[in-house]
Amino acid sequence: MRHFSLLIFVLFSFSLQSQQIVPLNEKKYTDSLQTVIETQSNGNSKATAYFLLSNYYRNTDTLTSKKYLELGKDLTKNSPFLAAKYYYYKGQYLLEKDKEKAANAYQKAIQELSKIKSEESDYFQALSWYNYGVAEKNKEGYPFLVKTILEKAIPLLEKYPESKKLGFLYSQLAIILTYNAEFEKAGNYNKKALDILEKVAPNSSEVFFAYLNTASNFCYQAKGDEAKKKLDKAEKIIIQYPDSSLNASFYYGKTLYFITKQKHDEALISIDKGLIYAKKFNLSLLAQMFYFNKYDILRKQKKFGDAKAVLENILKEKTLMADANNKKSVYKQLSSLSEEMGNPTEALTWEKNYSKLSDSLNSENVKLEINKLETKFNTAEKERKIAQKELEINKKNQYLWILGLASLFLIILIISIYLYNKKLAKQREINHQQNLKEIQQREELNITKAILESEERERERIARDLHDGLGGMLAGIKINFSAWSSTHLETDQHEGFNKILHQLDNSVNELRHVARNLMPESLLNFGLETALNDLCEFYTRKDLEIEFQSLNINKDLPLSIQKNIYRIIQELLANAVKHSEATNILLQCSQSDENFMITIEDNGKGFDENIYKTSKSMGIRNLKNRVDYLKGKMEINSDNEGTNINIELNTNAIS
Repeated sequence: MRHFSLLIFVLFSFSLQSQQIVPLNEKKYTDSLQTVIETQSNGNSKATAYFLLSNYYRNTDTLTSKKYLELGKDLTKNSPFLAAKYYYYKGQYLLEKDKEKAANAYQKAIQELSKIKSEESDYFQALSWYNYGVAEKNKEGYPFLVKTILEKAIPLLEKYPESKKLGFLYSQLAIILTYNAEFEKAGNYNKKALDILEKVAPNSSEVFFAYLNTASNFCYQAKGDEAKKKLDKAEKIIIQYPDSSLNASFYYGKTLYFITKQKHDEALISIDKGLIYAKKFNLSLLAQMFYFNKYDILRKQKKFGDAKAVLENILKEKTLMADANNKKSVYKQLSSLSEEMGNPTEALTWEKNYSKLSDSLNSENVKLEINKLETKFNTAEKERKIAQKELEINKKNQYLWILGLASLFLIILIISIYLYNKKLAKQREINHQQNLKEIQQREELNITKAILESEERERERIARDLHDGLGGMLAGIKINFSAWSSTHLETDQHEGFNKILHQLDNSVNELRHVARNLMPESLLNFGLETALNDLCEFYTRKDLEIEFQSLNINKDLPLSIQKNIYRIIQELLANAVKHSEATNILLQCSQSDENFMITIEDNGKGFDENIYKTSKSMGIRNLKNRVDYLKGKMEINSDNEGTNINIELNTNAIS
């Protein structure tokens, strides 16, 4: 992965998980809080000072942070507002240690703060919602985080349009959008943040970070000159505070700028300056990201030994390596670097470490999905057994009641009741068996639904990662190569270099084909008919013509139905293209009320129809599952002149 710099940006952006806003003059800030604690008798003021000190030390001295948090808690007993603030600061303390407990603390803070009507309460509610989204990000994803900020946090503060806190939230949302390559949207929110902060807090930490975030957004659009303007403004603020830990963030912003401008020597100087501050203030994660940038530059300069030493140092310090995916990336880099240095034995060792960790991560993901399915199945099985037991108890009670009542009647009446009950019991048994059968069918449907939904989510995730992550990185590489070539290559060298760029373009196109195949955007944006037409064009070759005919396809079909129909046809076309050796394929799709008909014909070599019934391949098994899921029927006719497959599906099957 020669585009390591983007990985660095990812890590830095979401050190934002809580981009901790500390005052520029940190010593004056902590001294003033200590003075409040030592001189004030007011419990509210002292509790607030304890909470602020806990928040200040949470990333650099966890023991001190915990001590101040507990001292503040002891002073909250008679104040509902202080008690609510305690839960917020508890979430802050736990955010990097236990995200689940942190999320619970933020929710408790929101619950208590919602009972208090004031601007300060709204401010802490907004921060609690923001940090709750951060805590849940790994589980729910970035769309959930962005939605939480836009729908929960920001509306609470938009009532105060000139609030420094609102500017801070706009800036945080902008850096998240930058991370997701939404540069234009990020730019809009950066502008909103600066419009507020430059007016109400022109020399604050908040406006300082807003300048750095805006500069980063420009850097990743290769707009170095625009980034420089914002960095200059940030420098005018931070230059007054040479002892502030925020200098580390400033030098990181300068590093990104120098990398954007291809000024690698200046970038290395900026990295060394930033490392001094990062180490001095125990900013371990930021220090590791400086190291990653340093590695990236040294490798580009072909200083392989120095680059390798940087990566090995990162592994030794283990701060960033707590994340298995980051460790996996470092192993891959070390393998590639060792091979480039002519050391295949060491390269193989690092590759084995990479493969072992990859297998472990994949195994964990599979186990997680299996556990989810097992939980669903066990719950359904438990409900079935409870229902069966209740039926048996009801049956027994009714039978006893009938016997008790029968003792009051004459023998003739008893015989009549006995015959009636015998007939009734038989009917109940039939009903009981029918109920059991329906429960079993529901269980099978739920399991199939869970499997198919899991598969679609994984396809969407992989497609998104390929398109937004790797696709963006490859595009970034091309931009950097183009910029580099303009200053480093002679005129007669451009032809060969342009061939490399063309190959890179082909790689990007191929990656986008793969991403579209996993989750086609046309299906989500324009519907089934357009997506199927695109699919046929995708598989068309010089020696293969594919004709698509559609009739009365309902554009308002539920998305889940459209996805399943699309996957069925995708599997049929893939099999035909791969195995049939056909030169012509005809795909016909039509709909009549709830019935959806699919016909696919080819002039290929055909196949043994029994293969479909006995095959254990993943593709055919998925095809069967999807047809059964939509309560469909499939008919296959194949000989040496070609194959004809007819499928009829029920679009109301999962309504």
